[in-house]
Amino acid sequence: EIPNPKRQMVRLSEILGSRAYHDSASPLTITLGKDIAGNPVVADLGKMPHLLVAGTTGSGKSVGVNAMILSLVYKADPSAVRMIMVDPKMLELSIYEGIPHLLAPVVTDMKQAASALNWCVGEMERRYKLLSAVGVRNLAGYNQKVRDAKKAGTPLTHPFSLTPDNPEPLDTLPMIVVMIDELADLMMVVGKKVEELIARLAQKARAAGIHLILATQRPSVDVITGLIKANIPTRISFQVSSKIDSRTILDQMGAEALLGQGDMLYLPPGTGLPQRVHGAFVSDSEVHRVVDYLKSLGEPEYIEGILESAEEGGEGGEFGEASAEADPLYDQAVAYVLKSRRASISSVQRQLRIGYNRAARMIEDMERAGLVSSQQSNGNREVLAPGGDA
Repeated sequence: EIPNPKRQMVRLSEILGSRAYHDSASPLTITLGKDIAGNPVVADLGKMPHLLVAGTTGSGKSVGVNAMILSLVYKADPSAVRMIMVDPKMLELSIYEGIPHLLAPVVTDMKQAASALNWCVGEMERRYKLLSAVGVRNLAGYNQKVRDAKKAGTPLTHPFSLTPDNPEPLDTLPMIVVMIDELADLMMVVGKKVEELIARLAQKARAAGIHLILATQRPSVDVITGLIKANIPTRISFQVSSKIDSRTILDQMGAEALLGQGDMLYLPPGTGLPQRVHGAFVSDSEVHRVVDYLKSLGEPEYIEGILESAEEGGEGGEFGEASAEADPLYDQAVAYVLKSRRASISSVQRQLRIGYNRAARMIEDMERAGLVSSQQSNGNREVLAPGGDA
């Protein structure tokens, strides 16, 4: 395709004022831009249900993410849609700090980002229990049932209340959108753990009303792994540097020939044909004005504990980072060491038929607890605790 000698500017206000955006009933309507015929293109994040965005520096990726955020806050108030933003660059999403839609302050520390995703997985499980108890199939059905019951004057009560004699009434739940601006940075710092959390959310979180928007500059196979890709069918690719990157994100070539500055290929869910879209532009000053207006409406109500690490809550064992004392075989290992008077990692490994890392963690924890000595010059450890059939 031959580009026009003079580019036309597509402004976000044109798309927000269009009939397509206005007529969309979903609170998760996001604007993309205009197609090659000049018609506005809007999409429903609820139907996607997760979105993967890729593009090199200067391709318009961050502007596209900003346009998506603004279209969400224009459409829905904080009671309907809440957000968690992860911004390793500390520049792009930090300007949204303090808007009422946020569930937690904008996350810039990658360790906290893993905790935020961990909280999302916990919230997803909690919501599924609630939906199951109420007898509905998704969050929209749950909210409708709660509203109908309130209107009828018989509000639903909490099935898992701490005070069963006087359970509190159920309220509607907001949808949660998790935005990660630089997935590559997150994968480098907390790698495997985050990949598992994202895969779990992508597989199951749709019915619980939790949606992911993942953006990355480096659409290589070590960032967009097969596990993540398989569960996120909707993709947007801005200009990328090579055909290989285009194949990674879209499963076909073409994105390397885009023109940059907002030119994108949008792969809707359920189709194999990408759609060419010219992304809507929104300037920093416009974003600041919207943020200032939203801040004037009220303070954000942050939820405590979203950014606290899982280990503090004693739930990190799933990823092998919690204390070995939480290990179900720890007591057996201690009993064996006290009985045999041999505190070597390999003997614990052989006796319990476990891996080296797990056995090493157990021995280190025994050392911390004062059961065995630290390693001596010959590499052996002395058992300090008295023997017996402990």
